[in-house]
Amino acid sequence: MAKINMVLQGKGGVGKSFVASTLAQYMKNEGEEPLCIDTDPVNTTFSGYKALNVTRLQIMDGDEINSRHFDDLIELIAPTTHDVIIDNGASSFVPLSHYLISSNIPSLLAEMGHELVVHTVITGGQAMQDTVNGFSQLASQFPENALFVVWLNSYWGPVQHEGKDFEQMKTYKENKEKISAIIHIPALKEETFGRDVSEMLQERLTFSEAIASPARTIMTRQRLKIVRDELFNQLTNAVVM
Repeated sequence: MAKINMVLQGKGGVGKSFVASTLAQYMKNEGEEPLCIDTDPVNTTFSGYKALNVTRLQIMDGDEINSRHFDDLIELIAPTTHDVIIDNGASSFVPLSHYLISSNIPSLLAEMGHELVVHTVITGGQAMQDTVNGFSQLASQFPENALFVVWLNSYWGPVQHEGKDFEQMKTYKENKEKISAIIHIPALKEETFGRDVSEMLQERLTFSEAIASPARTIMTRQRLKIVRDELFNQLTNAVVM
């Protein structure tokens, strides 16, 4: 049985590709060889990581998304014995979500012996309400056998509303039975940790590649180790992984 890890969130620029790449790096660190697929028709962020051997799925016919191309995604997933990580862009979120739900893909995957895990991102700052609403819609649309991992991204500020943390919000309380794990992406001090991670992401390097790079200072590599270990430790403790 393979776990099909699908990163879904309708809001763009909230860290979906970071989540996908972190998952892939964690699995490789654990000795696994995940099948990585990028379905984003606009941005090639995930497939830009050469070390992760990402397959880019073409879903465009000219300037239009052709949902039939998502059939190719199922053909890739069906025979695999390796866990799968699928990154999806904001522009293809609606057609992919409609395809998954209308074609009853979660049940189909279960019949194949696979397990669907939906990873979604909720951010602090200006996009918080949009991302909270996006998660709420996903949770209501997907069937009970779909598991959710919520990534709280504090890059733009704490994930709080009127003094309430995510676990105190109405959306969490209404959907907590579906949430298998919550991963906290830490707030990073801009001039140190934040700059180090940002430069690593811009270069499409994995944590291992950046940490091994002699071009980086000792303390840059140390800070990257701290961020990596914090994320990986949370994934180790997440039962769904």
